[in-house]
Amino acid sequence: MEIATTTPTIAPLPSERAAIHALPFSRRQIAGVVVLLAAACVLPFVLSNYSTFQFTMVLIYAIALLGLNILTGYNGQISLGHGAFYAIGAYVTAILMDKFGVPYWACIPLAGAVCLLAGFLFGLPALRLEGIYLALATFALGVALPQLLKYKHLEEWTGGVTGIVLTKPDPPFSSLFGLKLNPDRWLFFFTLFVTIVMFVLAWNLLRGRVGRALVAIRDQPIAASTMGIDNALYKSLAFGVSAMFTGIAGALGGIAVAFVAPDSFTVFLSITFMVGMVVGGLASISGAFYGALFVQFVPNLADQISKAAPWAIYGTLMIAFMYVMPTGIAGALRAGWLRLKRSRQDNTAA
Repeated sequence: MEIATTTPTIAPLPSERAAIHALPFSRRQIAGVVVLLAAACVLPFVLSNYSTFQFTMVLIYAIALLGLNILTGYNGQISLGHGAFYAIGAYVTAILMDKFGVPYWACIPLAGAVCLLAGFLFGLPALRLEGIYLALATFALGVALPQLLKYKHLEEWTGGVTGIVLTKPDPPFSSLFGLKLNPDRWLFFFTLFVTIVMFVLAWNLLRGRVGRALVAIRDQPIAASTMGIDNALYKSLAFGVSAMFTGIAGALGGIAVAFVAPDSFTVFLSITFMVGMVVGGLASISGAFYGALFVQFVPNLADQISKAAPWAIYGTLMIAFMYVMPTGIAGALRAGWLRLKRSRQDNTAA
């Protein structure tokens, strides 16, 4: 009896096939997205420069959290070292801009490509590790990289402890629809454009065959292998794609902050990404935005509540979020919407 050597494809079920060819969004959802984009375009012109910078960082963190969610939420691999890929993206951009005069917009795809390769290569030996052991390996990466950036033989490129100071790019035109642009407003719009591209890319990736394979490996790895899914390849690709998203976020973060230094990318940044992902909602694309808002604004809120013990307030708020919304903000909103929809159906039937 001969065993077929060809790799079988993952054929979608009839219901899945119909969903793929159906309209992916309802009219109400499309209208909601349009309203949110319109509000985002107005936002920089009604806020101060600092508040505009804060919302730029929200978009940047959303890209990073989406990348981590692809790895952990959809593929089940735990990473406590994604701050290292964020740092790689930031330093690649800073070195290209400072040493070689590369335009800031051209640094984004280059930083993403470097992090894609780095993540894929790191994912290969990490295939032998699972669960807490993989988390410890990635934690070691997050701890070690800031020290490597301070290494004296790399100071010529990384700037050592002092880091690299950048200049925020000037807008290509002075006004938009008659409204004045400045570097902070322009970076917000540039980051918004990159964010839209990255989220559309992730949505298309996760709703197709690759997304189903990642979820199958997360839920039943043995059954997925039996179905013909190359677990090792998909896990490595998930690590690479996740690192690419985080690296692009790091590149944007370096440009927005206009400064990179090793102490800005400690392991605490990796833990912050994990917190934002869990609070926003695992295996949820929209949850990346909710987690980014939490990461950006809740520490500031905690500091305003108590100057003496801000981290105690931060921890209390985090516990409250997890107690009230154990599936994250996205999961709680989804459950609330389903309850409301079911209630409307019951009232209609009555």
